[in-house]
Amino acid sequence: MRQARLFVDGAWTEGATTTPLADKYDGTALADVHLADRAQTGAALTALATAWERTPWPHYDRYLVLSRAAALLTERTADLVEAVVDDTGFTLADARREVARAVQTMTLSAEEAKRIHGEVVPLHGAPGTGGRLAFTVRHPLGVVCAITPFNSPLNTVVHKVAPALAAGNAVVLKPSSLTPLSSGLLVQLLLDAGLPEGLIALVHGGGSTVGQWLLESPVPAFYAFTGSTGVGEHIVRTVGLRKTQLELGSLASTLVCDDAGLDKAVAACAGAAFRKAGQVCTSVQRLYVQRGILPAFTEALRAEVASRGYGDPRADGTMTGPVISVPEADRIESWINAAVGKGATVVTGAERTGQVIAPTVLTDVDPATDVMSQEVFGPVVSIVPFDDLTAAVAAANATPYGLAAGIFTADIGNALTAAEHLRMGSVHINETSSSRVDLMPYGGVKDSGMGIEGPRYAIEEMTEQRLITIGRP
Repeated sequence: MRQARLFVDGAWTEGATTTPLADKYDGTALADVHLADRAQTGAALTALATAWERTPWPHYDRYLVLSRAAALLTERTADLVEAVVDDTGFTLADARREVARAVQTMTLSAEEAKRIHGEVVPLHGAPGTGGRLAFTVRHPLGVVCAITPFNSPLNTVVHKVAPALAAGNAVVLKPSSLTPLSSGLLVQLLLDAGLPEGLIALVHGGGSTVGQWLLESPVPAFYAFTGSTGVGEHIVRTVGLRKTQLELGSLASTLVCDDAGLDKAVAACAGAAFRKAGQVCTSVQRLYVQRGILPAFTEALRAEVASRGYGDPRADGTMTGPVISVPEADRIESWINAAVGKGATVVTGAERTGQVIAPTVLTDVDPATDVMSQEVFGPVVSIVPFDDLTAAVAAANATPYGLAAGIFTADIGNALTAAEHLRMGSVHINETSSSRVDLMPYGGVKDSGMGIEGPRYAIEEMTEQRLITIGRP
């Protein structure tokens, strides 16, 4: 049986207790996960703070380590793909994309480690400066705490850990307790790449235990978190004035106008709704389709989904595997049934086997039902007709969230109008809400969080600016 151990004070160690990790598709036992207690969590943080103070780590050395780590990610792709599938139940295709993107994120972080810089401040623009010079520099914060979700157990972890290291910080990582294997491989890979062992720690455990102890500790100077809005609010209340980067809830919409390229829009929307079993913050959940193409689009989406497999994530060609847990499958199934009970029409799907929910397309959905008003985080998309683009934009905006949106149209005027009025962190024209390239700035507005991911932007968040002025003696 594999062991998902802790990494504390420069050594792999057993936890105070263990819990089993089961396969998300067939339920077989995969590993024992070692859970940290309060003392181990505290020891991890104390050791990180001490090591960070005592370990000089120049920018170029950070670049070298992260570059080697990117190379090792490529070399170990097969093992990492297996770990991602074991952790999540994602399909082979999704797991391969996860690893490939993690390589890019690590590479970008390595490159940015060499580019951290400040700026010259034009003091000569103020009266009486007398030939003084001024410039800014950026310094690491100290210990960064990364708390990561199950739905991207490698790339989202790299998005938090690699920029933190590139910035010169130490990192404590608490991955989702549902997906510990990928993080363990990543930590070992970083050590093999030459990361000073005192600059990273890995602790497993629940949010109410290990997560809470990390928040209560005075050691971390920065918290990077991806998860629910409720937990994000709790983090802010607990850590006070310390800096945070929070990527929180979403209820993502994509708009398809009647002049859009139908084939491209259908294929993109199917992938964005059902990859990773719909368990992505920006998954297309509400699909606004202009009435002139509604019948053609709906039928084309039904046929596209029918042409792709679902079920066993390890079978080539599967588009949608199981969701993360039985309780989540129960919830998603109940939301679908409730929508149907209030008049929704099932275009395809609405079937369940174990933790696998068939890719589900609904029409005629009551706006008050959970599948329209709450974040489903499952393989369910609702098609909503619209006549007027302004009204569709207003409907997409009418949620507490603002992470991302997409619009398909050939009319540049309509595209720019939508981009101007959709209150989102990202608006993608002729792409879905789920479009993301790892070098982009990525973050939300409203209840979708604060702070920006993307290696260049995260490094700025994970450093502090210092102004230096020089006067003539």
